[in-house]
Amino acid sequence: MARTAVVTGASSGIGEATARRLAAEGYDVVAAARRRDRLDRLAAEVPSIRPATLDVTSAESVDALAASLDRCDVLINNAGGAVGLEPVSAGRVEDWQSMYEVNVLGSLRMTRALLPKLIESGDGVLLMLTSVAGLVSYEGGGGYCAAKHAQTSMTETLRLELCGEPVRIIEIAPGMVRTEEFSLTRFRGDAGAAAKVYDGVPDPLTADDVADVIAFAVTRPAHVNIDRLVIRPRAQAAQHKVHRV
Repeated sequence: MARTAVVTGASSGIGEATARRLAAEGYDVVAAARRRDRLDRLAAEVPSIRPATLDVTSAESVDALAASLDRCDVLINNAGGAVGLEPVSAGRVEDWQSMYEVNVLGSLRMTRALLPKLIESGDGVLLMLTSVAGLVSYEGGGGYCAAKHAQTSMTETLRLELCGEPVRIIEIAPGMVRTEEFSLTRFRGDAGAAAKVYDGVPDPLTADDVADVIAFAVTRPAHVNIDRLVIRPRAQAAQHKVHRV
């Protein structure tokens, strides 16, 4: 029987690319997100992908998804995002709450709901898609960095708490990735400002680059755990050091 992988935030960007890649690796993929129309189009293209409507901020939605699954061998906690670039002194509480709800509590809800099935599989994989923002903070990133630091801490804690269980806990922390929506959301729909993030940067990462690394980590032998893998474009030495031409 094919192994089942659940990917949250699968309607675009890294989530969609990961769903496609894991399907190519032979997994039955449950592509989960709020935008069902996009998921339906994805599933029409890739027969081994099953669409599932999911809102990770809703316990009822998460529990309904978990109840619909006969098994879960891999969970990719990808749903997340950033909103705003204000300094902490001007931070909007609603933005911070939104980022925490999706990135942190969304991952918590999914992990709680599906961990029993991951353990039952006998070779489960729980992968957190975090960010280099969860390792090093930067100006204007207070809310997003706080959420991603929390998600990184959750991943480290899970690895300690599940030591001895048949589940690998993996963290993938990307740097500068150019996707269709991440920066656009962060700049509240200002396409010009979103595009400037990548101005002059030769070859920022793509969603497929990150999906490639996720697939590598997930498909290692059961005894091999990739604790944390940081992936950046060559042009980005650090958050504050980016080569532009």
